[in-house]
Amino acid sequence: MPRPEKRRRTRCNPAAYYFKPTGIPIDQLEEIALSIDELESIRLADLNGFFQEVAAAKMDISRATFGRIIMRAHKKIAEAIINGKAIRIEENSSKPIIKKSKQYCKRCGKIFKQNLRNKNFQKCLPNIKE
Repeated sequence: MPRPEKRRRTRCNPAAYYFKPTGIPIDQLEEIALSIDELESIRLADLNGFFQEVAAAKMDISRATFGRIIMRAHKKIAEAIINGKAIRIEENSSKPIIKKSKQYCKRCGKIFKQNLRNKNFQKCLPNIKE
């Protein structure tokens, strides 16, 4: 039984979710599905120019996993361009995106990492003198 897939942080919000070659009617095209994880890896590595280790940290995955994801994405995009296929970007609604933010204590400056799904996080309490 394979290990369950880890949730990945993605911040990519594409302007379009479908790309097709010109001059070919849409009903005659084969499609290639590009997952949002693969699109995020393309954005981080190719568009932003991050090294794999840095990009993997931004997605909260290992560098090896990032390497496999980007290799899959490059292969799919190359196949679509060379063979004249359409690219459809899939939104993974079954895998929720986890967004993290940092909370700062205004009194002491301590940083708390907070998962936005769980609002119960620890904050500094002022020293009360009795």
